[in-house]
Order: sequence, then C-alpha cells, then structure tokens
Amino acid sequence: MTADAFDVIVIGSGAGGGTAAWALAERGIAVLLLEAGPPYDPFSDYRLDQPDWETQHFPAKVPTKGRQTTARMQRLNAKWDDLRSWNRVRGRYNPGDHRADWGYSHVVGLGGSTLHFTGEAHRMHPRAMQMHSRFGVAADWPVDYAALEPFYLEVERLIGVAGPTDDPIRPRSAPFPLPAHPLSYGSQKIAVGCQKLGLSFTANARAALSQPYDGRPACNYCGNCTRGCPRTDKGSVDVTFIPKAVATGNCTIRTEATVLHIETGPDDRVSGVVYIDATGATHMAKGDAVVVACGAVETPRLLLNSANPHTSDGLGNESGQVGRHFMETLSWTSSGLHDEPLGSHRGLPSDGICWDFNAPDAIPDIVGGCRFSAAVHEADLTGPVKYATRVVQGWGRQHKQAMREKFGRALSVGAIGESLPNPKSFIDLDPKEKDGQGQPKARIHSHLDDEELKRLSFMAKTSRAILKASGAGDIFEEYGAYDGFQPTHVFGTCRMGTNPEESVVDPYGRSHRWRNLFITDASVFPSSGGGESPSLTIEALAIRSARHLADRAKRGAL
Repeated sequence: MTADAFDVIVIGSGAGGGTAAWALAERGIAVLLLEAGPPYDPFSDYRLDQPDWETQHFPAKVPTKGRQTTARMQRLNAKWDDLRSWNRVRGRYNPGDHRADWGYSHVVGLGGSTLHFTGEAHRMHPRAMQMHSRFGVAADWPVDYAALEPFYLEVERLIGVAGPTDDPIRPRSAPFPLPAHPLSYGSQKIAVGCQKLGLSFTANARAALSQPYDGRPACNYCGNCTRGCPRTDKGSVDVTFIPKAVATGNCTIRTEATVLHIETGPDDRVSGVVYIDATGATHMAKGDAVVVACGAVETPRLLLNSANPHTSDGLGNESGQVGRHFMETLSWTSSGLHDEPLGSHRGLPSDGICWDFNAPDAIPDIVGGCRFSAAVHEADLTGPVKYATRVVQGWGRQHKQAMREKFGRALSVGAIGESLPNPKSFIDLDPKEKDGQGQPKARIHSHLDDEELKRLSFMAKTSRAILKASGAGDIFEEYGAYDGFQPTHVFGTCRMGTNPEESVVDPYGRSHRWRNLFITDASVFPSSGGGESPSLTIEALAIRSARHLADRAKRGAL
C-alpha cells in the first residue's frame, strides 16, 4: 500500500467538497481532493449537438442505479389518489399499491451532482432556519442568515449568479453580480396566471450567465441544463471552484478514487483515509484533517463503514444521529396544453419563480413552505420525441398533424416543498448488499407522513390553479413524490448543532468528538427550507467551514 501526506484530505468534489477544496487551497493549505468518479469534459462529453440528444439523459460515466438500496416503500392510500403520477398517453406511472423506487438522482464525477443540476441558486429563507423553536419540528440551525450572508455573496460572485434587483425576503448587502435572465414567452404566461390569482412571479436566481463572465460565455437558452452544459455558462463546480483550486498550486485531484474508510488515531483525531484507484490498487493518504462531502446518503455510509474499536457505532456517531433525520425532495409537477403556440421548449429552465408560500408558516394550517416555478424543461418537454410519447395520442397521419399543432404549447408548473424529518426516514447500511469492494451499501428508508402529504396536496392544487389561470387548463400529465421516490435534493443525515447529544457536527461542520473531522455537504442541514435549491447554501457553508479549519490549522488548534 502506498502512502502520502497532505494538510487536508477532502472526500467528494461536488458543491460541498469542490468548494471546500478551493477555500482551503486559496488559504495556502495543501489539499488532496478525492473523487470516486471520473472527470467530465464539457466540450466533448455532453451530447446536445448529436441527433439523438433528446433520447439521451445526462451521459453518466458511472451508473448510479444500484449504488444504494432502498427499504420497502410505504403502502399507498386511496385517500391520496389525487396525488398519483399519471400521463394521458401512458396511464399511471406507478400502477402498484406501494410507493415506487425511481432512484436517488445524483452524479458520480468531478463536480458531483452540480454537473446535471438545473442551476438554481437560492439563499435560505431566514425563518426556515428556526423550525424547532418556532414550530416544534426539525431542528434550529446553529448559524443564522446574517452569519451566512457574506458567504452567500462570495459564492454568487465566484460562480456568476444572475438574479433580480429586489428580494424582500432575503436581505442582501450587495446586488447579484449579473442581471436576471428575461422570462421566456411560456413563463410570461405563467406570470400572467399568477397575477390573476394574486400571486407574485419573479425572475429566478440562476447560476447561469446572463452575460459573459469570468472567461465563460453567456447562456444560449437551449434549455437542457440537466443534460450537462457544453458551453460552461452554467455554474457547476467543475468549471468554477475546481479550476480555481487547481490554479492556486495547492490542490491535488485524484479521480476514480473510492474511499473505503477513514482511519482514526490517538487523541480523538482522524489520521487519514484508505482508498482504491481505478486499477484496484489500495492507497493510504495521511492528513492533518479530513473533510467529508459525499452527500446526505453517501456521507453517513462512509462514516458508518468507518467503524472500528475506537468508534464501534460508526465514526462521529457518538450521538447515534449519523444517518438519522433524512429529508428528501417533496416535489410535484403539473403539465398542460396552452391554446397558443408558445414555443415553450425554448428558454432557460426555472427562469421564473413564485416565493409566496416559501415561509414556513405561509400555507394555511400546514407547517413548512413551498415554492412554484416554471418547469417545462425540468419536465423534459424540450423536443418532439417527448411530445410524441407523452403529449400527443394516436398514430399515423392524425398523430403527425396533432404534433404540428401541439408542439411547443406545453406549460408546466413545478413545486418543491419543505421536507420534515421523521423517525421512519433515515440512512443505514444494507445488511446484505455490498459494493464491488465488499463494503455494505447505503440503504435508504423513506416515508412521507400525512403532514407531508397535506403539504404536497396544497402544492398539487396550487400548480393546477396556476396552469388554469395561465391558459393551460388541459392537463395531460402530473407526477410527484407521493407514489415515486426520486429525490434530487437530500439533507440532514449528519445534522449540525450545539448539543453533541442531538447532532453530529458543530456550527462549523466539525465533529463533536473527532477534532479534525469536518463535513461540508447538505447532510449537516437541520432543516430543508421551503423549496430552495440547496447548492448555494452548501457552498456558503463549505467556505465558512473551510476557513474555520484553515484558521485552526494555522493556530495549531486542530
């Protein structure tokens, strides 16, 4: 086994790991960044220039299906049949009587899941950070909005966020670095619908360049961010934080490096990691500190797989909280046909958003907020193949004529809501299934209780109302989290807090016991927020944690 030494080892290269690696490297810290997946070349790996672009999704070099397992999903109840996923052409997407496992949506590669994210760049609602003290649910954040605001601003400037001039909910000390993107013609129709209902609809904050910025071109509005951006205008970690980290000369990157476990040493300190490379060779890397940023599913798995005689229940699991409080994506999408030819396949995904119900007490008689946004592109209604298979019925000449009439007329409204922790939702190790290295896989337990489903029902009814008011009352498809597990945002499994008995890490992401072990991904979130995309908050927290780590290292206080 080979061995080498660095100041800090960072595991995972997504929003948390890639950002932390840059923040450490620019402070003069020698960083080893380990990524289980390969690098992606935006100019050659993405297929939007190919004839079959529409039938291809993100070109995953490492298949994600089967990387985790899921426990038996809950039985569906006829009480909530209005929340079943369906399509006019295909029927019910889940004809069974149990919630279906459609897979945890993520990417294994340099840049992590930012490679295929839509690029929304949201700050947390300040009141969503005190869910326990205000409403008796989830847990309070041990850091408030004011403490995060300068880090939010720094991230927005680094990646080039385009956003509106006014945000009364989330106070800003400076404007967005780039002007907001204009609403597409389809989204303008949704704005009119919202106005009819007395709702607001504003330009969304987007990590997609509205003007050339930092050597990257402006967005061309192809609408396919989730398939990988071949122009580098989307602010994914691989084209923002990673190159900046490498440019410092202090960051070494090793891809296709799968960490098996974290080693512990004396004095309640971790000493390094053991990983294997693409050839199967095993390596040891020593570090003065270790940062874990594998996401809210794989981070608890790594910690639990790192159990040893010094920490028999898993690394950092002295409180028994590792893997607990799993929060997922509570989502809904309704799609309908408009009478007018909108060309709705054009434009930027999620270019417009309604925040009116985002506050945790904004929905009557329900705790936890939600948001509504334009979602044609997220619904993957960007080309004729999807219209032919999901929108237009029939065959032959009649089908061809209907395609000509209806293509570009779809409107979709998507909603994402608060996900609150419950005892039935958690991550543990599968007792039977193991990966290729003989390590137990992460097993996902997911449960939506009635309070979650009440919130989801509100999201569905409001999405339908917005569509109708927008002139697209002929709904042809709806799908959501009730009968299908397919989260894109996951949170909470290594909660941060001030009480070591109720949390895994402190307000800076440092383990309560292991003095030089840090976590910088969404697993530290005490609550999910009312529909905010988490990447900006992950990155802000990662910079804050990394700077704290660097300061401690320079004082010899790790």
